[in-house]
Amino acid sequence: MRKKIVATTITLILLSVLAFFVFTGSNNKRAYLTSTVKRGPFEIMIYSTGQLEAQSSVNIEVPEILRNQNVRIYEIKITDLIEEGTVVDSGDYVASLDHKVVEEVLVNALEELEQALNSFEDAKMDSNLTLSNHRDLIINAREEVEEKQIILDESVYESPAVIRKAEMDLEKAKRKLEQELKGFELRQRQSVSRVERFAIEVRRRQNRVDLLHEVLQSLKIHAPQKGMLVYGRDRTREKIQVGSSVSAWSPVIATLPNLSSMQSLTWVNEIDISKVQAGQKVTLGIDALPEKRLDGQVISVANIGQPMPRSDAKVFEVRIRVFGEVNDLKPAMTTSNVIHTGSWGDVLFVPAETIFSNDSLDYVYLEKNGTLIKQIIDLGAENENYVMVNKGLQENDILLLSIPDDHESISFAGFDIYQEIKERKLKEQEEETEVVAKKNNAPAKNERPKKSKAVKQTTIAG
Repeated sequence: MRKKIVATTITLILLSVLAFFVFTGSNNKRAYLTSTVKRGPFEIMIYSTGQLEAQSSVNIEVPEILRNQNVRIYEIKITDLIEEGTVVDSGDYVASLDHKVVEEVLVNALEELEQALNSFEDAKMDSNLTLSNHRDLIINAREEVEEKQIILDESVYESPAVIRKAEMDLEKAKRKLEQELKGFELRQRQSVSRVERFAIEVRRRQNRVDLLHEVLQSLKIHAPQKGMLVYGRDRTREKIQVGSSVSAWSPVIATLPNLSSMQSLTWVNEIDISKVQAGQKVTLGIDALPEKRLDGQVISVANIGQPMPRSDAKVFEVRIRVFGEVNDLKPAMTTSNVIHTGSWGDVLFVPAETIFSNDSLDYVYLEKNGTLIKQIIDLGAENENYVMVNKGLQENDILLLSIPDDHESISFAGFDIYQEIKERKLKEQEEETEVVAKKNNAPAKNERPKKSKAVKQTTIAG
């Protein structure tokens, strides 16, 4: 009995092992994830987050007097600022600028004025002393001329030699007097010029002191007209607040927007910016008003990108005009923007994951009649998930989403499509070369276009 049980057990084990090898051997073919070619409308849309702002506004800026070069205050902090969103009337108080900075500069200016006044007084005293000495020299020279004249008059009965000597002494005294008079005139002009220079410096310093007193009186900022206050932004796009610095180069403290015309300011990354153009339609959602949908239009695209804060990525500024009812919209509301960069009515498209490429062509792994082939395809536009197919596939074709294990042994199909793509690219290059040649006023007949990497002749292994 025990032998029968053991024999039966061994038989069952052998049958199980045999069944395992039979069934696993018949299903050794690996299963791959697949997708199908779809037909229908195809759209390219770029999604971005933006912020509402008025299309036009009046800036509230630092006082014009602060931009005067003689003030020499290059930055000044905001010490007080009314709450953003406050509705103000013309002349209402808005903000205060730092008095301490101006007071420190004023103290230095007063010291400089005092030094200039002291130098001015010293220059006047020196001039008076110098001219007084020269006046004494002129008096002495005149007395000497009179003395020599008397000596000459008394020598009328003397010998000719004595008379001649007296005449020479008189001429010498007269020349000395003439030199002293001319020297006094030059000294006088020199002293007047020197004193005038110090006087000009005093006036300049006094004007700066007066200017700084005016600056002190202008540090309270008032609204130029009626409107709702919106804080401005500095050069780093940070919102102005108490403690922020403003200057002649970044003078905006706040704005009074015209709320009847709004726009969304958004940023598009450098990968997608080539698709965005002025005039394209936009659909806008307002985060604060989820039920509201508005139409818009791209009105400007920046030519130069800017680095994103704390990132190496570059973004480009895009402005979108908002159409429709905007009365319930407020500046700084967050918008969800969908930019429609292209649309097609009835085309074939496939998931981007099904497309593979080498140096010269794009292809897919197409399941056809139970076998796999590398089908060469002509691609069109693409969006974030799908790519449009111009030629090479048909609707409902089954495509692999990954590379099969035996991909090296799978042959290519669609060499005619590859040749068409190559010829089209060569033609485009020839046309581009002709356009460049015409712009440069150079004949393009004998010019041969350079072969690019994209259209380089390659041998495709089957």
